Amino acid sequence: MKFNGINHLAMATGDIDATIRFWRDLLGMRLVGGLGEPGFRHYFFEISETDLIAFFEWPGVEPVEHKAHGKPVKGPFVFDHVSFGVETVEELWQLKDKLDAAGFDSSDMIDHGFIHSIYAFDPNGIPIEFSWTVDGRNIHAEPIMGDAEPTAVAKEGPDPQPDRWPAVTNPTPPAHRRVYPGAGSELFHGKKEQ
Repeated sequence: MKFNGINHLAMATGDIDATIRFWRDLLGMRLVGGLGEPGFRHYFFEISETDLIAFFEWPGVEPVEHKAHGKPVKGPFVFDHVSFGVETVEELWQLKDKLDAAGFDSSDMIDHGFIHSIYAFDPNGIPIEFSWTVDGRNIHAEPIMGDAEPTAVAKEGPDPQPDRWPAVTNPTPPAHRRVYPGAGSELFHGKKEQ
């Protein structure tokens, strides 16, 4: 199996207009899909030809408090930050200037060895990073393990170890494969009769 990117990251907002202004108008990501109605909207922004970021707009959602990117926490926790790649270091500097000019203070440029990054927050408090891959340092082509004491599982290497999970012994037969209509299907198939 080969994945082709992140189909979409799903986030939440209480203010879809501020979210559109930031992601579409400031960052330049096209608004390519919009579903729902007041009280339950779901909008999609194009990161690349295969990748999207989406936002649910739910009444009562409030921006989260800013947490420093990568700062350890305790207790229940799910998400630290998301990083978006740019093609050139010049584009990274331009993005930093745009964020700062719009009042979304970004961090200094940080050198991580294989990427250079800036950090900021969107209007919802979502921690975001923007990264440029340093020329000649592509960890996709040449994985690197810099952990001083990697776990035994990490020492197995970069490639998937499919024998670590049970084999599929009861696949869904083609006759039982069904796809049910969900939000958005009416945009392409028309309204389903009740």
